[in-house]
Amino acid sequence: MNNVMSGQVSVIPGDVEFLNSPTTGEPNRVKVSVRRTASRGNPVATMIARYFGMANTDIGAIATAEASPANAMDCVKPFTIPDKWIEKQTPPWDPDNDTYDAFNNKGVPLANPDVYIPPYNASGAPDPNYTGYRMFPAYPGGPTDVGTMLTIRASTGTNIAPSMYFSLAMTADTGGSDYRWNIANCNHTHYYSGDLEVLEPGAMAGPTSQGIEELIAKDAGARYNPGTQKVDSPYGNHSPRVFPIPLYDPIYYDEGKRNGRTATLKTVNWICFFADSVVGNDVKGIIVPCTGIYDKNGPAPNSALPKTIRLVQ
Repeated sequence: MNNVMSGQVSVIPGDVEFLNSPTTGEPNRVKVSVRRTASRGNPVATMIARYFGMANTDIGAIATAEASPANAMDCVKPFTIPDKWIEKQTPPWDPDNDTYDAFNNKGVPLANPDVYIPPYNASGAPDPNYTGYRMFPAYPGGPTDVGTMLTIRASTGTNIAPSMYFSLAMTADTGGSDYRWNIANCNHTHYYSGDLEVLEPGAMAGPTSQGIEELIAKDAGARYNPGTQKVDSPYGNHSPRVFPIPLYDPIYYDEGKRNGRTATLKTVNWICFFADSVVGNDVKGIIVPCTGIYDKNGPAPNSALPKTIRLVQ
């Protein structure tokens, strides 16, 4: 606890309030009042006012912090996987075996297509029917995907599968050496929801597994704790083995592919991933909570998975 004028402030349970956001209604705010008052036995001694009969005085301060949606991420790794959908062909959704199917091989819509609803609509407002990954519940006590085991592997075609990643070029970095470096290290370029992603030629399966192995070696003792749903690491909450993965919009990609447009990947959200191990060219890991960045260059979708803590009052 911080001191004020070399004296400890007083905070009791009634001084801490958990509030809803005035814009989204989410329970994501904490308001804290701190006091040094005579009634609590810790008033602030005065200097000049004591000569006028006031030996001490009461002071206080109030601040409100919010877990706001993040609108940017850094330390992003150069590969992307599809956001989660509602599996209609072979329900329920299976991260190891399903594919996103909305059209047949002639581009005709299926009678019972798989369903994907993005996290926000065209105006940027959150869509309560969002089907994708969730690191935080949509409602108190609701489900999340934290703790989900994922195996990601290089895409072998144009199928959209939960486990299949496309390799990406980051900024001007292209080629296997830069690609591997961007996995094993932190590229501080900011990336945003809505970004169109640039594909790296080739699957980059070898550089991917090599980069992840280098990353794991930097924090070899880190372990996922299922009880706390966090990573236990000497780095605390900043293990290099935890990183954001951009999620691409499966509809946008699939429609482009079917309409003859160059198939384009568009970031719609993020998950954070704890790299657990590498088996052959497969990367195994677990979805974990994480924070993002609040960048003044643009607003954040209210349904963004990563959050950032910021002072709002």
